Amino acid sequence: MTDKDNMPKVVNWIGYLAITLLVTIPLAVLTVRAGAWQQGLLLYALSCLGSLLVLLVAGAVMALPRFAHCRSAVRNRALLAVPGSLLLLSLVLGRGDYPPIHDITTDLDNPPVFAAAGQVRGKGSNSLALKPEVIEAQAAAYPDLKTLVTRDPIEQAFERALETAASLGWEVYHQDLNAGTIEAVDTTAVMAFKDDVVIRINTDADGTLVDLRSVSRVGISDLGANAARIREFFQAFTEQD
Repeated sequence: MTDKDNMPKVVNWIGYLAITLLVTIPLAVLTVRAGAWQQGLLLYALSCLGSLLVLLVAGAVMALPRFAHCRSAVRNRALLAVPGSLLLLSLVLGRGDYPPIHDITTDLDNPPVFAAAGQVRGKGSNSLALKPEVIEAQAAAYPDLKTLVTRDPIEQAFERALETAASLGWEVYHQDLNAGTIEAVDTTAVMAFKDDVVIRINTDADGTLVDLRSVSRVGISDLGANAARIREFFQAFTEQD
């Protein structure tokens, strides 16, 4: 008989479950990237949660005297559940205190309007209508997001905005210098979520005004991603001075 045959069934099952869950995690990511994001995220969450449960069961088994002779085997099998458990921990810690919104702008009184996004966003995408309750939630959560004022002429600011978007890896699908608007999509690295961004550039007595609006195509809460995107754009834009 092999060592595997001599192992208690619970030890072998810990290994089977751990490796199954480990394989399921990238499968869940591929499912999200294929467009079935709800099913993929559910599978991802269950895989990570299952990994944590496997670790807890393995810890309990190792604590029992009757399994003292196979603790190293349990530990080796349980190690396969560590990646999923760490991913779950990162998800929980990364949630933060973010409001359940996914439409963020630097101008709450007169938000930039998308002209072309409706043609590229798929069926089932979030609405581009900015609701009053979302505006109130953003004002409370992200009071630092304001219009950027620059001394650049509007044509120069427009070109800088295009260059900045390109440097950040955004795909520009609409630009209109006369209207002072640029529309682009930013795709996240792992899950390939697509978020649409409109950049509006105009002038007033203070100078040239640069406003952004970033909207997730799917999901309820963006976990702060759209606000972070706007901050990243403004930082890259100003660094070009």
